[in-house]
Amino acid sequence: MTKRTDPRLVRLDESWTTLPNPYDIPVEICAGPGVPIEPAALDELLTVLDTQRTLESLAADGVHPRIDRVVCTPDFHKGAGIPIGTVLRTAGALVPQAVGNDINCGMRVEATSLTVEQVRPRLDELERRLRHVFFEGGRRIGLTPAQREALLRGGLPGLLAEAPLDHTVRDADRLHAGAFPAASAADFQDWVTSGGGTSYDSIIGSVGGGNHFAELQYVAAVHDGPTAYAWGLSPGRIVTMVHSGSLSLGHQAGATGRDAARKAWPTGRPLPDNGILPIPLSERTEKPRQRYLTSFANAANFAIGNRYFLSLMLRGALTTAVGELDARLVYDAPHNLLWPDGDAVLHRKGATPAGLSADGWGEPVIVPGSMGAPSYLLRGLGNERSLASACHGAGRSIPRGATARGGDEELDAFLRDFRVVTPLNHRDPAVAARRDIIAAWRRDLKQEAPWAYKEVRPVVDSLRTAAVAEPVVELRPLLTVKG
Repeated sequence: MTKRTDPRLVRLDESWTTLPNPYDIPVEICAGPGVPIEPAALDELLTVLDTQRTLESLAADGVHPRIDRVVCTPDFHKGAGIPIGTVLRTAGALVPQAVGNDINCGMRVEATSLTVEQVRPRLDELERRLRHVFFEGGRRIGLTPAQREALLRGGLPGLLAEAPLDHTVRDADRLHAGAFPAASAADFQDWVTSGGGTSYDSIIGSVGGGNHFAELQYVAAVHDGPTAYAWGLSPGRIVTMVHSGSLSLGHQAGATGRDAARKAWPTGRPLPDNGILPIPLSERTEKPRQRYLTSFANAANFAIGNRYFLSLMLRGALTTAVGELDARLVYDAPHNLLWPDGDAVLHRKGATPAGLSADGWGEPVIVPGSMGAPSYLLRGLGNERSLASACHGAGRSIPRGATARGGDEELDAFLRDFRVVTPLNHRDPAVAARRDIIAAWRRDLKQEAPWAYKEVRPVVDSLRTAAVAEPVVELRPLLTVKG
């Protein structure tokens, strides 16, 4: 169905629209006519573009920072200050808020040796195992201070060099980035030293909230046979998909970034009306900027490690409930990161890389649908028009706060047909008798229910017709773990 285009947008073709703005910044949105564009997200984006005026006011010492270009992905929707699905390229400055607090939020997909025919009869047992592992004390991920520091400073390779954990970094070329080297982890010493020796905490191995999840899926359709084969995917194959970020460490690093921007702000000058504080790439800002980048790297490394552990937890539950299995990494892709390149900085917030890859197949692009809906794996085509970026999901169509006002019948129908594993077991008679607890649980689920999101197929079609990424396989979910 064709959606009415916001009058502020100018449609260029079946795949792209542009947003005229007072600063003549090139702004393009990759979205076909079947993908709705939220007016509130356009309002927010226009406010973000006012940062150009801020950057012009910070020109000094031969540095003339500016917004060079903006691309928005098909899942573009309103965020908290900067829309989700925004790719922002600057020159001469970085913008911590253009990445946000959930640094290196991303997705990890593994292909297993199991088939859907093996797993489907064991779903009751699997659901019990997953609830125990994720929410009832079954994760038991013990790390020493040296191992925690190794993770924060050296990412997944650093952790496994310090603590082999009976695992190795197989398929290291399937990590977009295995590590973001950091000189220290000084900002996170409380977490590093927590518990003294080997300790267990509630952070590592946590899915997180919001739209984060851990999911079991199977390959329902193959659209690109050679690429699917190269990635270890065949019809009926069980895959695990994890969507998680840097949790409380990312929030702390985000606060460090905001503090760095305030310290770099010229004394006596009023703060910008839009509340966005960029940091010029100048000698004057070197010290606070480097502290932020170190904290940023620590949080990004934690997120990589956390997705690794979440995948191990899914594998462990599958092994216990179904039987021994093998697994290989298809890809670990980041969403919220910045990529410095000389004077330029590429910021992605809620967007994923979709570049070419050395193996010739294209960078895997992971596009999940809403809870219970199909997901897609695509291969990136390195399209410069999109800044080699794609969407990280279907994108919200209804703000979280509006979802609680309806949808009871839809939620009941959804829960009859699909398994959602949460900390609360709604099938437990003692729990079901507590109407207040069940009502709060249902409100939380409605925020991530299928009707709160765009349809994923028009989103994927937009990526395909825009030559951003080509579909490889369609994945259908068996159950979802939500925090």
